[in-house]
Parts: sequence; structure tokens; C-alpha cells
Amino acid sequence: MFAFILRRLFQAVIVMVTVAFLAFMLFQYVGDPVVFLLGQDAQPDQIRQLRADLGLDKPFFVQFGHFLVNAVQGEFGLSLRQGAKVSRLIAERFPATLELALVAALMALLIGVPMGVYAALRRGTFFSQLLMTVSLLGVSLPTFLIGILLILIFAVGLGWFPSFGRGEVVQMGWWSTGLLTAKGWQHIVLPAVTLAIFQLTLIMRLVRAEMLEVLRTDYIKFARARGLSNRTIHFGHALKNTLVPVMTITGLQLGGLIAFAIITETVFQWPGMGLLFIQAVTFADIPVMAAYLCLIALIFVVINLVVDLLYFVVDPRLRVGNAGGH
Repeated sequence: MFAFILRRLFQAVIVMVTVAFLAFMLFQYVGDPVVFLLGQDAQPDQIRQLRADLGLDKPFFVQFGHFLVNAVQGEFGLSLRQGAKVSRLIAERFPATLELALVAALMALLIGVPMGVYAALRRGTFFSQLLMTVSLLGVSLPTFLIGILLILIFAVGLGWFPSFGRGEVVQMGWWSTGLLTAKGWQHIVLPAVTLAIFQLTLIMRLVRAEMLEVLRTDYIKFARARGLSNRTIHFGHALKNTLVPVMTITGLQLGGLIAFAIITETVFQWPGMGLLFIQAVTFADIPVMAAYLCLIALIFVVINLVVDLLYFVVDPRLRVGNAGGH
């Protein structure tokens, strides 16, 4: 187990350095931030002076080296657009994005898993077929269209929920949350549902497919032959073995929710990291864009490590194989 963790950590370092290098290299061609800051009418002396002040006149590898050293220390330099520390900007926006992603992930899990189990155990019934048909819409419709439709129906038409912003938040040290206020819950419902629909339908279809596969295995037939109840077979044996691939998809989807909440945050003007990234792209704010991609890569690496470790808890065959290897 210890060697496995060390190997994963070494791979994580390689991935992080590679992502940082590619992000920093690609963003050199996004645009010249000096032009955005000074405008088209700036004098050549002003441009040279600002480039020297920002360190943009140095060679690429010198700039990347400074960025890498600072990133290890949790510092990503100054935002070229706002003139503030990138680490502070991300710290201010990260709670909103993480809060939105966690609520959406919980919605997807708490609704998607039971729906998938029902669709597998009651396959062929009218309601099961209806769930599978509706799930196709959830997988096919683009996120921005779902968000606009929800705003049109529940915000504009019915007036049940607000259509933008985060609402009232409570500050707990450097962390801010809207989950402790009624206004915060009202504001998070529509963006969380928008973000959760695709994940929910994906989890439902995956659970159904895996559940049907597990129910056809020999050990399930032996369990039935032993006279075990359907409840014990379905939820004590079949569902537990179904959760192994579900954990993989769910873990990756949690990282995807954080990384790809950009569209949802833009539609609902949710003040998270995705909206910050979109604004950074507009103004060619290279430190913010590079820091964002590095943070997303770190989140995926951590989630993958956690999912791999959870395999040892859920699947006893891995623990036996690991012990035999030693």
C-alpha cells in the first residue's frame, strides 16, 4: 500500500509539472496582456516599461521557472487585470465553485443511484422505460440550454428561484458559504440542478448497466440457490459490487463538475472560479489562467488517488491480491 501511494505521488508530480508547462506555454499565444492594460494608443516606452515591471521581457523558461517556484509555495503571481494576488482571487472564488460542485454531486448520487437500481430491478416496466428515455435527454442536451430553460421556467415564469448570483453568504474565516442561509439555498438550486442533470443521468445509466451485469453472475445465482432474500441479494451483494465502477466515474465527475462548471457559472453569473477563468481569458490574464488549470489538474490527481484507495475498502479482492503480492 505504501509503495502504491509513493508511486501515485511521483506520477502526480510529473502530471502537475507537465500541465503547468503546457498551460504556461499555450497561454503565451493567447494575446498580449500589455495591450489590454494600456490600450492600442500606448507609447512604445510605456509598453516596454510595463513589460519590464511585469517580468514579461524575460525569456520563457525564466518566467516559467519563477511561476513554478511560486506555485509550489501557493503563490501564482499577480493578476495582470486586477493587480491582486492570484492566490487571493482563487481563494475568494474557490468556496463558491466547490460548494456548487458538491451540491450538484450529492444531487446526482442521491437521485441517480436509486433510479439506476430501480431501472435495473424493474426493467421492462413503463416507468423504467420512461426513466431511460428521459435520461437520454439529460445526456444529450447541452448544459447552457438546460440552464436557460430552467431560468425561463422557474425564475422568469414561476418566479420561484433567483436567476443569478450567490445570494447571502456567511463568512467563516477565509471561507464563505451560502448553505447556512435561506437566500443562499434559493440561489444555488437552479445552477446545481443544471450542473447535476448530466451527471445524474450518466450515473443512473451506469448503475443500471452494472447492476444488470452483476445480477447475471454465478455468485448471485448461488445466493439465490441458498435461499437468500431478494433484498439481501440486490442490496447486500449486487449493489456493493456495482459501486466499484460507479466510484471511478463519480470521482472523475466530481473533478469534472469543478473544472467544467464554467458554462453554468457564466449562465447564472455564479461568482466562482469558472467565471474568473472566463474573465481572465477575455483579458489574457496569463497568471490566473495558468493557476486555474494547475489547480484543476491537482484536484483531478487528488480525486484519482482517493478513488484508488477506496477500491481497497470496497473490493476485498484487491486487498487479498495486495497481501499476496507482498
